[in-house]
Amino acid sequence: MLRWGLRVVSCGFSAPRSAACAGPWRRQRSVLTMAEDLIAAVASQTKRLNSSSEVVQRLEENGHPSKKLKSDADEEDAEDQNKKLPKRKIVLLMAYSGKGYHGMQRNVGSSQFKTIEDDLVCALVQSGCIPENHGEDMKKMSFQRCARTDKGVSAAGQIVSLKVRLIDDILEKINKHLPSHIRILGLKRVTGGFNSKNKCDARTYSYMLPTFAFAHKDHEVQEELYRLDRETLERVNQLLACYKGTHNFHNFTSQKGPRDPSAKRYIMEMYCGEPFVRENMEFAVIQVKGQSFMMHQIRKMIGLVIAIVKGYAAESIMERSWGEEKVDVPKAPGLGLVLEKVHFEKYNRRFGNDGLHEPLEWTEEEEKIAVFKEQYIYPTIINTEREEKSMANWLKTLPIHDFNSSAVEVQTNNKNPKKSSDAEGSDGCGDDSD
Repeated sequence: MLRWGLRVVSCGFSAPRSAACAGPWRRQRSVLTMAEDLIAAVASQTKRLNSSSEVVQRLEENGHPSKKLKSDADEEDAEDQNKKLPKRKIVLLMAYSGKGYHGMQRNVGSSQFKTIEDDLVCALVQSGCIPENHGEDMKKMSFQRCARTDKGVSAAGQIVSLKVRLIDDILEKINKHLPSHIRILGLKRVTGGFNSKNKCDARTYSYMLPTFAFAHKDHEVQEELYRLDRETLERVNQLLACYKGTHNFHNFTSQKGPRDPSAKRYIMEMYCGEPFVRENMEFAVIQVKGQSFMMHQIRKMIGLVIAIVKGYAAESIMERSWGEEKVDVPKAPGLGLVLEKVHFEKYNRRFGNDGLHEPLEWTEEEEKIAVFKEQYIYPTIINTEREEKSMANWLKTLPIHDFNSSAVEVQTNNKNPKKSSDAEGSDGCGDDSD
C-alpha cells in the first residue's frame, strides 16, 4: 500500500471538474491521507528506534551495559525504601586487627591518620544503614564506642552503640564494604538510651607475649628455643594475682597524682595461661579483667612483673608502687594487647530478661570470634614480633631503670626510660581518660 500511495502522489492528480467524478476523487484523497499518515508513523517509529539505539550505545561506551538498567532501578528503589525505615538503637560486636591503624576513635576532619572507625562509618553509609550526613557528624546517630584502643591495638570483642536503619541482611551488607581484617560479628537491639561506654561495667584485655620475656637476666637464652618451666609460670601468676582488688595505680599511668581519686582502680582477675608454640616460638597470653583501665596501665602492670621475674626489681616494689611515692615503672610494648570482651552485667540483669531486649552476651558468636583471632590477630602479633623484635628490644632497656630509686631521682640522673618505651605507642586502655 505504501508503494501505491507514493505512486498516486507522484502522478499529480488534479481535482475533478464534474460532480460525477467527485466520488472517485474523494476515495483517492482518502487513500492519499492514509498513505501520508502511514509515512509519518513509520518515520516516528524509526526516530524512536534510533534514539533508543543511541542511548544503549552511550551506556555501553561508558561501561554500563543495557542489561544493568533494571538492576540500577531496583537499587534505587531499595535505597528509597531504606530511607523510609525508622532508626533503631543497636549494638554491634566488632573484631579487628589494629595493625596499620592509628587506633579505634575517628578524628573527623583529619585524614592524615586512618582509624578503625573511618572504615566502619564508610561501610555504614555505603550499606544504607545511616545517611551520609550522620557519617560526617557521628553524634546524629548517637555513636559511642565501649573502649578506645590506641595505635596498633586489636580487638576481638569491641562493642559500639548507634542508631541505624534496620535494613535486610544488615550484617552481610556492612561487612561487604569492610576490609577482611575488620568484621561485624553480631548485632542486638538495646534500649533507646543505651550508651556502650557508660553501661559497660567491666572490660577484659589479653596480652600475648613470647615466653622468653620471663627468662632470668643472668641466664643466656635463645629466643626460639626457650620454654617456660612450671615454677616460673607459677611465680608469674603469684605476682599477677597481687594486682587483684582495689589499688592506687597512679604510677601506672601519666598525669595523675597519688591523691587523685580516679587513680584507684578495681582489678577482678589477672593470670597467665598455659604457653603454646607458634612458628617455632613459645608464647603465652595474660588475661586481665577490671572495671576500667587508664592509659598505659595494663602495659605497666605487665612490665613491672617482667622486671621482677627477670631479677631486675625486688618483689616489694609492687607495694611501693601503690603508695604515694613516685616509682619508675617500665612499660611493656604495645604489641600483643587485645580488647577481648566488654561486660554489661548490670544492664543484663535489668533488661536482659524483660521480654523486649536480649542480654548482651555473645555465646553464639564465640566460634566466629575464635576463628577471627586465629586468622587475623594472632598471626599479626607473631609475625610482627619475629620481624621487629619489639619484646626483645624492650627487654634491653630494663637495665637502665633504677628500681630502688623514685622516679624523681631517676629523672635527675637522666635515666628516664620513657624515651625508649614511648616509641612503642600507647596501649589505648584509656576507657575513661582523655
